[in-house]
Amino acid sequence: MELKSVTIEKPQDTNFIFGQSHFIKTVEDIYETIVTTNPGMKFGLAFCEASAGALVRLSGNDEHLIKLAEKNALNIGAGHSFIIFMENGFPLNILNAVKMVPEVVRIFCATANPTEVILAETEMGNAVLGVVDGQRPKGVESENDVKKRKDFLRMIGYKF
Repeated sequence: MELKSVTIEKPQDTNFIFGQSHFIKTVEDIYETIVTTNPGMKFGLAFCEASAGALVRLSGNDEHLIKLAEKNALNIGAGHSFIIFMENGFPLNILNAVKMVPEVVRIFCATANPTEVILAETEMGNAVLGVVDGQRPKGVESENDVKKRKDFLRMIGYKF
């Protein structure tokens, strides 16, 4: 067995969700979930099939984001993993709905941060052990940092 790290390749501020599922129906069900939960969201989805043809299955409504999902799914190469890249929305707009898709087993991360996927590679294939999502903490927020956080959330409309 070999441990390795795969960096998610994406534009700097592009959000994505990376998870694990268990059935080929995942592609259609996640697609339907996203378009009914947030119809204005642009997205690309790739799912790594783990049996039969062992193909990367693709869907979405934006060709650029579909290609981005395809590239990253091929780089990760872990059976039953999926990745969704999005624009015109954020992971929190669809995350709970995606988690409720019957085939979804787990979500590893939902972020726009630089991310590395930690894999174990065996003769049979790759297994996702976890992710490194962003940076390690540089300290604890001050009173001024708390004010900035609260002001920011209200400015973008997530708190009132």
